[in-house]
Amino acid sequence: MIPNLFSLDQRVALVTGAGSPTGIGFASARLLGELGARIMITSTSERIHTRVSELDEIGIDARGSFGDLTEEPYVDALIEETVKAFGRIDIVVNNAGMTSVSVPGESEAGDLASLPTSVWRASLRRNLDTAFLVSRATLPHMKRNGWGRIINVSSVTGPVMAMRSDPAYAAAKAGMSGLTRSIAVDYARHGITANSVAPGWIATGSQTTDEAKEGSVTPIGRSATPDEVAAAVAWLATPGAGYTTGQSIVVDGGNSIAEERS
Repeated sequence: MIPNLFSLDQRVALVTGAGSPTGIGFASARLLGELGARIMITSTSERIHTRVSELDEIGIDARGSFGDLTEEPYVDALIEETVKAFGRIDIVVNNAGMTSVSVPGESEAGDLASLPTSVWRASLRRNLDTAFLVSRATLPHMKRNGWGRIINVSSVTGPVMAMRSDPAYAAAKAGMSGLTRSIAVDYARHGITANSVAPGWIATGSQTTDEAKEGSVTPIGRSATPDEVAAAVAWLATPGAGYTTGQSIVVDGGNSIAEERS
């Protein structure tokens, strides 16, 4: 039996960016479901239905939707669909977005002087606007319920440190930290918390060889698993985290506090 401080029984969680079987989004959805929440997951493709089937197989009540979270009409329809399916919405995990340097064929990388305006704006839309649109559409429902959790999956890149030739992604994720704090201040009186989780090197299916090498020189000596990031997300969603708001939990194996790498 799950203690009440960690139970999400009767709660409803929306997790964006959960299409990958090895990603942080799906790991978070699975753990929230195991704690008792009913789950709506999203991605940009029909593979989300496979993830729903996998959650169903382990006894989690789940639904799925796919579309473009940078488009306001789709976001509004998604929230309406979630409330229609489950009657309420209590938890949002804004995980949609991607790193710009680890995806094959991605063209965001480059120093600021060479970065096209169109690429800058596309990165902000994908990595920051999605969190803004989903949170804005969800907050009225949470406010009526008098309880809510918004958890933004950010990054150490931007809020804590920076990588070379990655200004757009860093700016978007730093903006997510400001958005998180603003929501926390404005909605605390309504029983709603807003926090972020800032992952470092994570061993997802899309991790490159170079990223794995960087993970090996963190103080812990390896990259994190998606489940280890999901554990931080899940705690922030629980009743036990009700007095924690406006904060960022860094999950990076101590990488951002170590002065030496050798």
